[in-house]
Amino acid sequence: MSRFVLVVSNASDKANALAALDVCQDLEKRGFHWLLDEEDFGRLANLSGTDISDPHLFSAQEIEVVLVLGGDGSILRGAELVRSQVAPILGINLGHVGFMAEAEREELPTVLERLEKRDYQVGFRVALEVEVFQEGELVFSSWAVNEVTVEKSARQRVLEVVLEVDGRPVSSFGCDGVLVSTPTGSTAYAFSAGGPVIWPNVEALLVVPLSAHALFARPLVLGPKSRMAIEVLKRSPGAGVIWCDGRRAFDLGPGARVEVNQSARPVPMVMFEEHPFTDRLVRKFALPVTGWRGPEEQG
Repeated sequence: MSRFVLVVSNASDKANALAALDVCQDLEKRGFHWLLDEEDFGRLANLSGTDISDPHLFSAQEIEVVLVLGGDGSILRGAELVRSQVAPILGINLGHVGFMAEAEREELPTVLERLEKRDYQVGFRVALEVEVFQEGELVFSSWAVNEVTVEKSARQRVLEVVLEVDGRPVSSFGCDGVLVSTPTGSTAYAFSAGGPVIWPNVEALLVVPLSAHALFARPLVLGPKSRMAIEVLKRSPGAGVIWCDGRRAFDLGPGARVEVNQSARPVPMVMFEEHPFTDRLVRKFALPVTGWRGPEEQG
């Protein structure tokens, strides 16, 4: 039986495009049939000057693993491509931070060997489901791995919103927007906006108001089953836009209601070792830990 691997690449020059295709050839030698989505298919062919045959174009094949060569943005694109499947995502960090990546560039040979042997585990990341209602009618639905943001669509306008949790109002205010994040997304946009870091084994939703004009506009951490809603008030002087992982957008008019909940379908991710999240946090953010001695050994 064929073993299909979808390769997702962020290559933007000839050298990186050729390197991505070298990985594809290595996969083929290990018994995999590698595939590229339409975007990568055309871009890698053009950058590398290589003629890639049509059998390597991804359509509806059942994928064993999604191998992402890039940063967190590429990992989000990979998750989008296989959302209808249960294929786990394996990120190789070729970007700047790569918080979601499981391995670094120099570990690639070992990664491919372990893929060949199926020597890995599959973990799951919380995802969000979002629905938008206008005049009581469902007009948009989507999902997110990192975050859903409701933002003002015009720089000179304020967005007037009211927050609701579990069917009860919490606060209303003018703002640049409101962000609802997963624990995975807590180290991304939510972190930049002043939200706390949430360990990935915590099932929770994080709500972060963006530049809110209010006395009570602190980040909120909600339970995993909480029902979160953001309503754009009809008196709002500006229109809004909703973004899912910064990739999928929909315009919001006054009176729009955005409902965000934890998805029943988490995102599967390849895991090699149970390294403490603390180590990843320190490494990716280059946090100062000089002077730490650790617990004294018991004699």
